Amino acid sequence: MLAKSQGVTFSTVSLKPTKARLPLSWSRSFPREPACSCYMTGSCLEKLLRAIGIFLSSVNSNRYLIEFLEVGGVLTLLEILGLEKIKEEDKKESIKLLQVIANSGRKYKELICENYGVRSIAECLAKSKSEETQEEAQVLLDSLVHGNPKYQNQVYKGLIALLPSASPKAQQLSLQTLRTAQSIVGTTHPSIVDCVLNVLCTMHLEVQYEAIELIKDLVNYEVCTALLQGLVHLLIPSVKTNKLQPKILNDSTVLQHTANLPVFLQQAAAAKAIGVLARANTSLAEEMLHLRVVHSLMAAMGNTDHSNSQRQASLTLEYFVQLFPLVEEHVRRSMGQKLYELFLNNPEDLYMKIDSIQADILAANKVNVTKALHFSGLSFSGRRLYLGLHDQEQLDHFTHPQADIEKKE
Repeated sequence: MLAKSQGVTFSTVSLKPTKARLPLSWSRSFPREPACSCYMTGSCLEKLLRAIGIFLSSVNSNRYLIEFLEVGGVLTLLEILGLEKIKEEDKKESIKLLQVIANSGRKYKELICENYGVRSIAECLAKSKSEETQEEAQVLLDSLVHGNPKYQNQVYKGLIALLPSASPKAQQLSLQTLRTAQSIVGTTHPSIVDCVLNVLCTMHLEVQYEAIELIKDLVNYEVCTALLQGLVHLLIPSVKTNKLQPKILNDSTVLQHTANLPVFLQQAAAAKAIGVLARANTSLAEEMLHLRVVHSLMAAMGNTDHSNSQRQASLTLEYFVQLFPLVEEHVRRSMGQKLYELFLNNPEDLYMKIDSIQADILAANKVNVTKALHFSGLSFSGRRLYLGLHDQEQLDHFTHPQADIEKKE
């Protein structure tokens, strides 16, 4: 069963086996009784499904399609997807037939969805061990989300429910399709933020890439603030150790690091995603400054247990330092001159050059750019981000000349 995400679940429905029979007009080529028996046993099922596909894809297919649907063709195909003893090739052919039906028009897409097709297809995508079958299921879900306004939200929620799947391929394909579905649906489901952020703990770079691409799209919707807050929060993970482990496990630092690996992978991916968002949109970078992203990035740079977290955080911090002189001053003051010069020289390789004391300085930093922004006032905060302290004094002189005159008097 698919893992449940917040507020996104499939209703449990038991589909009774449908005694599918071929239309009478096909009886010469395909006897009716063997079709029923091989559907349950899997004997010659692939050949039968391909033969039916020939009829449904023919020039005068409308008559055959209607007859096939009248005898329960859709329910039969959907149930094949859920049978454990059915071969992957048979399931793939069943999905291809459902694609033919879905591509025949909106009413046929609705028919598939009305028969709990989204649930069956999504479960097949999550559980299938064949990448070809999974890819065909993705194509079908993509087809169901297009031109199907009545059930497009159902498909959208089904794709979100796939994100916690144990299959990396299912995660990758669902993330890809979610980008399309999101643009069609227009509004976001509240659970999508946590679901996407949780995917960042993956070890598979292709899944991480798709997750970051979806995040780039989601910042244009109402969940933007929650998404940015979640990313910044992931930079300082709460690493928990299990005190009830056997002593032999407690003696091994390798096993401890392995237990914390998903959290550290998520930390590194969050640092990378923040860098991608900041480079793409300066206003997002400014918004993250108010979320104390600089403090969190420096803390991630001090995580000596995971070099990629240090590397990604360092590269992202470099951009903030280059973009905002105010950030540059606070970072230099917190790091100290020697560490700051090492950072400027080569941010990507900084993790290989710092010692344990310098790592502790980064991890325990007290940088608070948000406080400085609040102290300087809100009216010119957008402009002061790009100014150093000396430039800021000059700006105050030109914007408040009367105050300067009164001070002199």
